[in-house]
Amino acid sequence: MKKQVFEGVATALITPLNEKGVDFDSLEKLINWQIESGIDALVICGSTGEKATLNDEEHVNVLRCAVETAAGRVPIIAGTGSNDTAHAVWMTREASDLGCDAMLVSTPYYNKSTQKGLVKMFNTIADASDKPIIVYNVPSRTGIAIEPETYLAISDHPMICGVKEASDNFSKNVEMMRLVGDKLAVYSGNDNTVVPLMSLGGKGVISVLSNLLPKETVQMTKLALAGDFAAAAKMQLQYLPLINALFSEVNPIPVKAAMAALGFCENYVRLPLVPMEKAHEAVLLQCMRDAGLKV
Repeated sequence: MKKQVFEGVATALITPLNEKGVDFDSLEKLINWQIESGIDALVICGSTGEKATLNDEEHVNVLRCAVETAAGRVPIIAGTGSNDTAHAVWMTREASDLGCDAMLVSTPYYNKSTQKGLVKMFNTIADASDKPIIVYNVPSRTGIAIEPETYLAISDHPMICGVKEASDNFSKNVEMMRLVGDKLAVYSGNDNTVVPLMSLGGKGVISVLSNLLPKETVQMTKLALAGDFAAAAKMQLQYLPLINALFSEVNPIPVKAAMAALGFCENYVRLPLVPMEKAHEAVLLQCMRDAGLKV
């Protein structure tokens, strides 16, 4: 297997925002807290980080802040995907120059692609990168899924080292893992399938839940990596109500509400996202209390 970027948990970190822009003071505090809580890596400017509504200057400055704040303590994985391959190449190079350790590159959205186009796109971005690439399959957001055979077609590229798999089609996930073997490190992109995916050889999760519960999410993956799937599954089921509440509306609306309730940021999301419905928020807060969080 190629060298893994991380094993265990990478938090898909929120980007603290307010009416004036990015709240860098809150971002620094959040990054430090995550690292002090034992997280294995951080994904910056992914979909949870509201990458879609950050302009290029904000995007670069958020990545710079993350690299400087982490100061080498954990890998920083930059979200650099785009529906414009040329822009993805540019952002990948910018992130590399800033000192990011790896890139998370999603499938294109809106213009979509054929599977042949996906192979060409991922290879083009990887050819331009001097840092490892984790490809990101999230059909619910992009309208296109990476087929198992497409994973196989890109798995030999030396810079493509991993997969964030956020498809609900678990049978295709299993087939992909059969085909690629140890050529790609596979990470769950859904918090509700962490243990099932790891039981098949997955290396961890890129997690929304770990924004709130970094220590607990790390412990769950450590148990799975150690082969104690019964204990890991117990934790998976324990936190399932909270996981479901975190996805009761479009991510990152609920996790922003949750982190605001914990005092880490303002409950502010950019249009077209709007703050969480009060009824859903009440359920989320109760699930947080049930999970031992003080809100």
